[in-house]
Amino acid sequence: MKTRRRDATALLLGAALSGLMLSPALAQQKNPERNAYFGEQHVHTSWSLDASLAFGDTVAGPEDFYRYAQGQPITKVGGYKVKITKPLDWGATTEHAEYLGVYPQVLDPNSPVRKHAPFLSEAIKAGAGGDAMLAYKLLSVTIVKGHPIKELKGPEVLAPVWKRLVEIADKYYQPGKFTTFAAYEWTSTPNAANLHRNIFFKDTKKVPDLPFSAIDSSDPTDLWTWMDGQRKAGNELLAISHNSNLSLGLMFPTEVDHKGRPIDRAWADSRLRNEPLAELKQVKGQSETTPELSPTDEFAAYEVVRWVLLGYKGAAPDYGSYIRQAYKDGLAMEGARGYNPYKFGVVSGSDSHSTAVPYRQKNFFGVHGTVDDTPEKRQNGGALGLNNLWITPAGLSVVWAEENTREAIFAAMQRRETFSTSGVRIKVRLFGGWEFGPDALKQKDWVKTAYAKGVSMGGELPVAKAKAPSFVVWAVKDPDSGNLDRIQIVKGWSKNGQSFEKIYDVAWSGTRKPDPASGKVPAVGNTVNLATATYKNTIGAVELKTVWTDPDFDPGLDAFYYARVLEIPTPRWSTIQAVKMGRVPPTIPGPSIATATIQERAWTSPIWYTPSAEARKTVTPGVTVTELKQKGAVALGDAELKQLIVGKTVTVRNTVTGQRFEILYGVDGRRLITAMNGKTPELDVMGDLLHGPQAQYEIRDGHLVTEVAGAEFDVTVYKLGDRYVASRSREFSYANYEIEEVK
Repeated sequence: MKTRRRDATALLLGAALSGLMLSPALAQQKNPERNAYFGEQHVHTSWSLDASLAFGDTVAGPEDFYRYAQGQPITKVGGYKVKITKPLDWGATTEHAEYLGVYPQVLDPNSPVRKHAPFLSEAIKAGAGGDAMLAYKLLSVTIVKGHPIKELKGPEVLAPVWKRLVEIADKYYQPGKFTTFAAYEWTSTPNAANLHRNIFFKDTKKVPDLPFSAIDSSDPTDLWTWMDGQRKAGNELLAISHNSNLSLGLMFPTEVDHKGRPIDRAWADSRLRNEPLAELKQVKGQSETTPELSPTDEFAAYEVVRWVLLGYKGAAPDYGSYIRQAYKDGLAMEGARGYNPYKFGVVSGSDSHSTAVPYRQKNFFGVHGTVDDTPEKRQNGGALGLNNLWITPAGLSVVWAEENTREAIFAAMQRRETFSTSGVRIKVRLFGGWEFGPDALKQKDWVKTAYAKGVSMGGELPVAKAKAPSFVVWAVKDPDSGNLDRIQIVKGWSKNGQSFEKIYDVAWSGTRKPDPASGKVPAVGNTVNLATATYKNTIGAVELKTVWTDPDFDPGLDAFYYARVLEIPTPRWSTIQAVKMGRVPPTIPGPSIATATIQERAWTSPIWYTPSAEARKTVTPGVTVTELKQKGAVALGDAELKQLIVGKTVTVRNTVTGQRFEILYGVDGRRLITAMNGKTPELDVMGDLLHGPQAQYEIRDGHLVTEVAGAEFDVTVYKLGDRYVASRSREFSYANYEIEEVK
């Protein structure tokens, strides 16, 4: 009897102990309606060469970031302690794979670097103590020019560092409470173009012995091939492109890649398979869009940074560098070629090179080590041609997942059920479907119903079951930030090689009324006091929600939809810190960066609509250049083009939209759109409907050449009988323009 009691007691005690030892993930219930988990997918510590050598972050390593992310204070470059305003749910350090962990190794007398390259080791230490930026430039040039230092790239140097990074991620993983990943950055910078990707592994037990770096290859297609090989070996992984705004138009190509190779279906499939996400916002600006790409978007002039890596001095085109345009180009490619490489979701991050990350305007302490570790440096300094005032607090990556575990968060990233914020903790949901009625949000279990009847952000609408899709969108404010101004739906669509966008205000605070002509809701107001760098939450809303049906839907056209949520204006960090220093808030000429106030925001991943083959037949097909030539059309040469247009006003009809433009081509190489549909146009709404409102033009090699947002556009004019028909580059070989009159 006593034995039985002891056995029973032991069983009960064992059960109790095992209950205490269960991880939170096992103890908690999975939420089938999913929770929003805020995380960091892009940060560097002293283990990244540029962080340690160029920016002086020799203080804090990967473990310090994980402690910081969970709410513990850490010591930052400059010798002072910093603390996150609110702990993260998940995160990963993404150290540069190129010369990974070199600086910590030069400090270790037992490291392979010290043993095999003592002179190089001493040179790196000397550089850090003297002209660190020069030392960094010299080392980085060896990578960019394709002549890496063999003593710094061998497996005996990299493997122990990579292994330790994976071990550290495991050390700080607390399923159900805080999730970490094995991750790194592939840092390809061909000819100063930023083609960087962050690589995430699902399982720390299934990772390669070495990361694939830009030293192995700077070609994204080689990275994707390596990733496919990893997947076959059982190592599940994904890539996140970042800072496309610094890519010189090469992150999202449409015709050829950075090596001049044609973009084809195999390229598109490889990219789709490996890169489900792109980084929309980080400390070096946002990559959503620009005023030049989106001239009718009144909120496009937000943290637009046009800096280029490595001191590059050439033009930096917006086309190919921004996410919204990539979405639009992807639709056009789908319609013209039958594939779309740009169906990706969005996240955000920091790219901090100081280990610690500031996400709030009020808690901004710099991100580039010794370059911006004091308020004075942040107001006055910079490095590598990057003005510190351009820098912005980090963005946040948010996933909707059933639980806070690697498996659930990775699955959310793979299915693109993600959204991005400018650093605040706005929560937003977006569902699309064909069966949502106007009362969908009134149901207590509306989220459950939305999952059952539709698709969430990152998804694709099924075959049409109604005249137009409806979207359920909901947002709630960050309790520690400004109230909400409005929710917008950003729609893009494509027809005959041309792509378009329209922004709908769908929910807003207060009693404002949309303008009857434009449909735009007036500004929410501004409570910011610039003298004190404070604001009042006396305007705006805590929560916004609505069910919106697309009033302009065409079932035969490819389309995407994403939600953008805006806060009321609040003070930017540069204003807050200037006031504390007794200075006037700084501004930089132009509407995009270093503004006195800012409207924090969130962006969802899109929901896509792809027409069926039958639906596509309802759209009148456009005429292609090939079809024109088959009918006997002949392209005009330089002399014929000059005779046709120079010094004359040409009336051109866009056959896709029906719009007519009167364009004066001056003899001085300037041209001006003088009328649109018979009326004098507003210069700020013309955009790239043909060339832009006013610009230089050049006749060269049989093309009429102009520039829009830093990118060249070539127009070829064909004569077909007594008609003149034109095709424009970036419209996928469609001839969408007809010259109706020349006078």
